[in-house]
This record gives sequence, C-alpha cells and structure tokens, in this order.
Amino acid sequence: MKIKNDCIYFKGDVPCIPHKKSGVHCDNCDKYKSVKEKILIIKLGAAGDVIRSTPILRKLRNIYPDAEITWLTHYPIFVPKKYVNNILKWNAENILWLQQKKFDMLCNLDKDREAIALASSIEAETKKGYLPDEFGRCKPADENAVQKWLTGIFDDICMQNRKSYPEELFEIFGFKFDEEKYILELPKIKVDFDIPADRKIIGLNTGCGTRWLTRLWGEQNWIELADMLNKNDLIPLLIGGPDEDDLNRKIAERSKAIYPGTFPLEKFLHLVDHCELIVTSVTMAMHIAIGLKKKLVLLNNIFNKYEFELYGLGKILEPEGKNCLGCYRNFCTEKCMSTISSGKVFHTIKELLENRK
Repeated sequence: MKIKNDCIYFKGDVPCIPHKKSGVHCDNCDKYKSVKEKILIIKLGAAGDVIRSTPILRKLRNIYPDAEITWLTHYPIFVPKKYVNNILKWNAENILWLQQKKFDMLCNLDKDREAIALASSIEAETKKGYLPDEFGRCKPADENAVQKWLTGIFDDICMQNRKSYPEELFEIFGFKFDEEKYILELPKIKVDFDIPADRKIIGLNTGCGTRWLTRLWGEQNWIELADMLNKNDLIPLLIGGPDEDDLNRKIAERSKAIYPGTFPLEKFLHLVDHCELIVTSVTMAMHIAIGLKKKLVLLNNIFNKYEFELYGLGKILEPEGKNCLGCYRNFCTEKCMSTISSGKVFHTIKELLENRK
C-alpha cells in the first residue's frame, strides 16, 4: 500500500476525511490533493489585530490555492477555517510541532519577543515580517517590512503614514492591497437574546480596554446618545465585556438603553451581528463590526486615523481643534474624546442609516 503523506487531507495519526466518508485508501482515492506550498503565519494578538489581518488570506489562497496554511495565534476563534488548514493556539505542544517542520514561507506579524524568537527558530525557505536582531530586539525580516517597522518606533513617521493597516500588511507579504475584506465566521451556536426585534438596534460599545483609557468617551455622552436614539425609534443596546459591566449598568439605570449583560466571546459575536450599526472607539468590537459588515461610527483620538480601513461602512469622528491627535497617551487631563458631542454622533448615525455620505 502506498501512503500519500503529501496529501492535504492526510493526518498521520487518525483517519482522513475521505477515508471516513467512503472508506478509500491512499492508492485508490480520487480526493488526493498534493500540498504545493507550506505557509506559516504567526499573528498572536491582539484580538482585533488578528481579525484585521485576515484579508491577507484571500490573496494567499488566490496565489497559492494548493498551499497548506498554518496560523499560530492567541485567538483561534478569529481565524477562518475555510482558509486555514491548521489553526493553532499558542502553547508548548504546538510550538514544538512547528519547530520540527520546514515551511516554504513564514511570516511573523508580531514584534513581541516570544514571536520573533519563535520565528527565528523555525526553518523556512523565505521569512517575512519581523525577526530578532543581534541584541534580541525586533528587526524587519526584509525590505518589505521596513516601513511598518519604522512607524512603530518613531511617532513622527507613524503620524505621517497614510496607509491603512491592511495595505501595510499586504506590503509586508509583497502584495498590492485591492481592498480585500476581513474574513469573520460566526460560531455555529444557538443564541437567544432578550432584545426587541421591532426596531433597528444600535450597539453602543462603551469600553476601550485598559491600555489607553484616553479613548473613553464618557458616561454622560453615552446616556445622552441612548436617549436620543430611543426618542427616534431606535434601540440603544449597550455592549461590552466584564471591564465595562459596571459602567454599562450605570448607563442603563440612567437612560433608555438596554443592557443584556456580558457574554462569552462566541455569543458576543452574535450580539454584534444583531446590530444595524455600532458606535465604538478603537477596540476589538470595532474590528468585529467591520468583519460582520456593520455600519460604524468610530470615535478616535490617539491613533492615526489613516490606519483604519472601514471599507465604506462608516465614519471616523475625532475631537476638533486638537493638534495632539495620534498621541498614543494612556492618560491626559484634557479628556479630549469627551468633547465629541452626543449630538454629532447621533447625526452621523442618522446619516449612515439613511445611506447619505
């Protein structure tokens, strides 16, 4: 019996899918498909960055249709199964397995020490993205990654950048970005939210994580916006995780907003999918909304607005009359984000719902 271990379906330790379905062996299987290239992507986090890195899979699958693609991450839920053969969570077992393989292409998209160290230790014909230098610090693997690397170490170069993250990502691979969209698959689970279905739902994502608290819009602004939405026959739905639970409960008590509570990530994805439009700062929920093709009002102050690719789904609102936008500060006494009025946000929501530009 000839074993075709180069087949895309072959597992080596358990029966393959064609065998389970029809009982065939390698030497009489008509589903045989040889692996042409072996590609490894290392993109661990953050969650939103994993989501906004998925457009590259569209290009890779177009150029390398018979490739075996492996993706190592902290967030396997956000890696699309239809495009990736091996979705691996970061752990010792998977790292050991990767270190004994040889890849045709390895692209490490993270600059953290553990990611660049692993990328250096895995054998690959071509390496892209980031690797360690002689001091163990991050360096570009080749010329394609130099510009993105420079925007991370010099604030002025970062603010001069006019390319979106997906465009920069494609450049790291040596490709041209043609507005390939995010790929986000909803988990196949049963959900039942106690939310009225008779009106359009506007998701209000009130949090911003814990790293850059200067992104917070302010409790009073959310209260005012929720009441405006309710008066205009729209459902204001507060969404967020455990870090936002106390804030969302306070807003719900003082406004007409609905707050269903917190949910595991799988159910949170479905909750966002229930919404017509999402109002958020730069968070994981922003990328989930883009991935689910939801209309979006993005509140931004500390990041370069040009890095966000909204695919025509929404509009970015920023504090006016500020020359410090893109500051990346995690604390500021000015609280500039709160100067974006609830009225302006409401007006933008109405424009997007009415499909006006």
